[in-house]
Amino acid sequence: MMKISLVSIPVQDPISAHEIYTSKLGFVTKEFDPDASLAIVVSEEHPEGAAILLEPCKGSFVQDYQQSAFKANLPIMALESKNVENEMRTLRAAGVTLRPELDNPKWGIQNVFEDGCGNLLMIEEKRC
Repeated sequence: MMKISLVSIPVQDPISAHEIYTSKLGFVTKEFDPDASLAIVVSEEHPEGAAILLEPCKGSFVQDYQQSAFKANLPIMALESKNVENEMRTLRAAGVTLRPELDNPKWGIQNVFEDGCGNLLMIEEKRC
């Protein structure tokens, strides 16, 4: 059986993205080398879980994908929280741009926010 160990999301500047992901979004540093433009973050709750590589995309075909997904209102990644409403309050207080109202599908609660690096991220809370 396989599990996710590392995912890559496009960002214009990995150094700035690292600051946003650690100071505003609540992730912690797994690996950070500004000279190599290398930034990898993980969940504070699961530091041994899947990591996020903040992948530089400026000037590449991935930049077009990132911009197209953003314009189409498509989240590039989904994150899970035990309490979406509290998480959204924390993000709002940190200056993160939230999209309109929470959605309540049958399976849980979700919302979308801007990561400040050109991406939309979904946050969800699943009901058991």
